[in-house]
Amino acid sequence: MRQRCFILLCAGLLAACGGGDGEALLGTLERDRVELIAEAQESIVELAVREGEAVTTDQLLLRLDPSAAEARLAQAQAAAAQAERRHAELLAGARAEQRRQARALAEGAAARALAESREFARIETVVERGLLPASTLDRQRALRDGALAEQQAAAERLAELEAGTRSEVIAQAAAALAQAQAVVAELELALARHTVRAPRAGIVDALPYELGERPPRGVPVAVLLAAGSPYARVYVPEPRRAGVTAGTVAEIRIDGADRSWRGTVRYLSGEAAFTPYYALNERDRSRLSYLAEVVLTEADAASLPTGLPVEVRLPAAASRP
Repeated sequence: MRQRCFILLCAGLLAACGGGDGEALLGTLERDRVELIAEAQESIVELAVREGEAVTTDQLLLRLDPSAAEARLAQAQAAAAQAERRHAELLAGARAEQRRQARALAEGAAARALAESREFARIETVVERGLLPASTLDRQRALRDGALAEQQAAAERLAELEAGTRSEVIAQAAAALAQAQAVVAELELALARHTVRAPRAGIVDALPYELGERPPRGVPVAVLLAAGSPYARVYVPEPRRAGVTAGTVAEIRIDGADRSWRGTVRYLSGEAAFTPYYALNERDRSRLSYLAEVVLTEADAASLPTGLPVEVRLPAAASRP
């Protein structure tokens, strides 16, 4: 009778421990990593935070030397200002003083042309009478024709000023201005990227470069671990894959904790891989598995440190024979 009670007690304890759930999946507690890269190959002139420090959204992390970028921006701004003045000048057209001057020149040219034409007519009559040689008439003809040409040029110049700038020329100036402004905007953005800020709240996990170093373009200069609830990274064995989907509720246990946390599967890979070494047990060594991420949904999970070993238990329905 005593032996029978002991067997029943052991069976009850095993049932309580298993809770009807499937075999535990081994993994680690992780957080989303945010890598911030260097947009320019410049020296680090300021480190505003330290590794392990908590940061808020948009908080300054570090600065790269902006000298070269500021010089390029100043040059582009000067070119844009010049293009803007040129465009405004064409829109405004000629000044009133220029129009008055052109009108006076046109009137003077017309008066000279009239005088030279009258002189030509007088000399022509005298030459016809034989009182002057024909060469005199030729010289006067040249003077008259020159005066008439000057009159025409002055009249056209006045008409041009009064008509204003052609629409095609204004359009070209507007396009040049837009291009110059686009260059300024691009260089302003490039300059802003010399200042590295936190895109979200979190913990500074790594600062690979020291003050004064010049990291290559495109390499991470700061790594953040996002604030908020962590997630368990585990591998689901192939026989249990069909029963697990995004949204599946799980139980997470952490080494050293006397309680468990609720979690939800947020990601399940569609590509199979062999179970990694740290998640292996004797039976799973030759099995394929699928990477899964189970986010802890309880608020107090946000205080758990990253990297802790975890056990994740999925519902028994997630297993299959």
